[in-house]
Amino acid sequence: MRDVTAASRHSYTVNLSILFGELPLPERPAAAAAAGFTAAELWWPFGENHIPSKAELDVVRGAFTDAGVRLTGLNLLDDLALGKRGTVSVPSERERFRESLPVAVALAESLGAGALNALYGNRVEGVAAAEQDELALENLALAARAAHSIGAVLLIEALNRAESPHYPLVSAAAAIEVVDRVNAATGLGNARFLCDVYHLAMNGEDPATVIDVHADRFGHVQIADNPGRNEPGTGGLDFEDLFTRLTAAGYGSGGTGAAGGRIGLEYRPSTGVSADGFEWLPREYRAG
Repeated sequence: MRDVTAASRHSYTVNLSILFGELPLPERPAAAAAAGFTAAELWWPFGENHIPSKAELDVVRGAFTDAGVRLTGLNLLDDLALGKRGTVSVPSERERFRESLPVAVALAESLGAGALNALYGNRVEGVAAAEQDELALENLALAARAAHSIGAVLLIEALNRAESPHYPLVSAAAAIEVVDRVNAATGLGNARFLCDVYHLAMNGEDPATVIDVHADRFGHVQIADNPGRNEPGTGGLDFEDLFTRLTAAGYGSGGTGAAGGRIGLEYRPSTGVSADGFEWLPREYRAG
């Protein structure tokens, strides 16, 4: 992607659960800072541990504060490494999710995060979809209220059916429908759609159309090229056009979205070396 004019109108946050994965997690914020970034986001960083110890929490906090990097977003309990795709709709995870929620909120608040991302969870064999959806609404309402208490938004994300075949939210419309239910239940209006252009494209949706139609519902945007889930310029998505559409829709620095409308870099570097995965974005555009 040679033309990055539109990219210059946005600011960025690096997903440190997928980028700089060649380093231990405590070293990744400093690596992001060395690459010129001042903001980063995380999936749930404690694996299966839903109540991390003070020492574990202090390691994460210290890594960000020492590097001078702001945490802009945090996934609530998700167990992504185990393929679970979130916990809010899974009956067996009910207590674990609710016990982890105040921990996540406290960590997010301490590092200035403006967004909490709640992955919906896979469908469970033998459990009625309606039962899972009812539990999800209860848990998401709890999460929205908790996010509101620290001035944050709650994000609802659509994934792609090829990589997450048991995940029920595989379209922008499906995720936005859940957003609407949560906002109706709480009256807060802080549930928002997480627009991940890679997942949309993998599902056969046109990210440009989703931006044009639904940008006013966005709480965050994440990017990766498709196919491959690598950096922009390695696949078929026209990021110059997508960035231009986001700007026209009012999404950007100082505009709509959590943390000032940053764009999350959530991709795997095509060479396997994270520092190589930022060559498409001039260094002067990375801090924000």
